[in-house]
Amino acid sequence: MQETILETKNLVKKYGDLAAVDGVDLAVHKSEILGLLGPNGAGKTTILSMITGLFKPTGGSIIVDGLDIQTDAMAVKAKLGLVPQELALYPTLSARDNLAFFGSIYGLRGKDLRERVGAVLEMVQLTGRADEAIETFSGGMKRRINIAAGLLHQPLVLLLDEPTVGVDPQSRNAIFEAVEALNRAGMTVIYTTHYMEEAQRLCDRVAIIDQGQIIALDTPAALIRGLGGGILALGLEDPEAGPGLGRVQAAIDRVGELPTVQSVTRDDGRYKIETHRFQEALMAVLEITNQMDVRITSMEKWEPNLESVFLHLTGKRLRE
Repeated sequence: MQETILETKNLVKKYGDLAAVDGVDLAVHKSEILGLLGPNGAGKTTILSMITGLFKPTGGSIIVDGLDIQTDAMAVKAKLGLVPQELALYPTLSARDNLAFFGSIYGLRGKDLRERVGAVLEMVQLTGRADEAIETFSGGMKRRINIAAGLLHQPLVLLLDEPTVGVDPQSRNAIFEAVEALNRAGMTVIYTTHYMEEAQRLCDRVAIIDQGQIIALDTPAALIRGLGGGILALGLEDPEAGPGLGRVQAAIDRVGELPTVQSVTRDDGRYKIETHRFQEALMAVLEITNQMDVRITSMEKWEPNLESVFLHLTGKRLRE
């Protein structure tokens, strides 16, 4: 059984009557990368802010390495490294001086501080630019220094909040490589993103979040496998009354009886046909609609990936 390093139970954050986070249960395994995948406004940042003590929960509990944040706040914070979306750097200081300043806040001094600054600069592949002013750095390089600052005190758990938003491809790849190297060395990482390709590349498990709730949690492969062969999103003529209406419903009833079809649901004016053998199902659907004289107005295949899993579970695209 895998060891749990961080756990939340029934975590809630309300602003008046609005629940930004609504009953989140998480058990983060030691040395895993757990992705929090969801659109902007889903509650990902609020969850991280409560875990790190920046926001006080409305309800629920947070345990890190056996310590309750409500009773051992300082000890818990020392075990966590938060890398926020916002850059917290002094632009006129060099990367090295920025890191030395933040390291001193963590209590590092002298040789220990110098060695630690050098180590984190190497981790984010910016040793060669260490003595240049932050204001000369690209946006991606600044984000890499931001990550380095979160690693200075050697936390047990690193929390990365949308670390690749707005960065150049070179820095994005450097961030991926740094996260993967840290994880191979045993670091536990919580990684929030609304890019499904990042979650598929980096994460051992993914929690899909929508409207402050976790609606699915598993490995990327298991989530995709659960979707089956894919989904056919079908728009059909939709007469308000008359014989045309009966033909559409009869066609959908026949589609639902196909052995290759797992389910048929209607969402936002389209029919979602979930299938475990997509090509066979598509040919059968075309044959049925042709036989019953039902006009197809739109047709789209949702490939089995995390994007289509999210679309299937929530009815909206990940980046909405």
